[in-house]
Amino acid sequence: MEPVPHSGQQLRQDQERRVSRAFVRLADTLVADFDVAEFLHMLTEQCVELLDSTAAGVILLDERAGLRVVASSSQKAELLELFAVQADDGPCIDCVRSQTPVSCPDLREATTRWPRFTAAAHECGFRSAHALPLRLREHAVGGITLLNTQPGDLSQDVLQLGQALADVATIGILQQRAIKHADQLSGQLQTALDSRVVIEQAKGILAATGNIPLDAAFERLRGYARAHHHRLTDLAHAVAAGTADTAAILARGRR
Repeated sequence: MEPVPHSGQQLRQDQERRVSRAFVRLADTLVADFDVAEFLHMLTEQCVELLDSTAAGVILLDERAGLRVVASSSQKAELLELFAVQADDGPCIDCVRSQTPVSCPDLREATTRWPRFTAAAHECGFRSAHALPLRLREHAVGGITLLNTQPGDLSQDVLQLGQALADVATIGILQQRAIKHADQLSGQLQTALDSRVVIEQAKGILAATGNIPLDAAFERLRGYARAHHHRLTDLAHAVAAGTADTAAILARGRR
């Protein structure tokens, strides 16, 4: 007995379930131990599964506004994206710069626009490419490239779903960068606080040893550090640890 084919309604329901699972999986990664590399690799897999694509790749803008390949669904996609970044040529590059989608249903017709990219894509077996921006309002983050081994357009529904996935990815990336920035600021603040503590300790030791006011002890500590090209915090650590020549430090104020 032949299997009963799925009805159109069943196919739509299956697709809706797959889309829901994809967004749930992506959302589940936006947690405290968020791993951006794993997140973006999962994104490329979901793009291939849901967006009628053979392969997918993600490029991001780094802190110096340079482009870097950060994830791909296959080795060929990664090689092509790496070539595009190095050659500064291809739909993904134009997409990131313009912050708008760039579609090329037949790369054979784009040899003038992207001569190096189209040649490399042909070598990798890809015949069409569609790039979607990773952006949130004025924040440009990068782009996703959808690659196919056959020429052809992607439907408007597929492109809209792709942009929705890209938007979720953008939020995740910006969240990770915000957390990293906050951690850096927190670390800098903690370093400043720790430095202040050890400087106060050194001042107290010098004040007690030299029988001088705390302000005078600080001036001698700072003066010695400047004269001998030491970092103030490092010298304070040495005083607190008992490894500094406190007599020499105190002697500066008596010259």
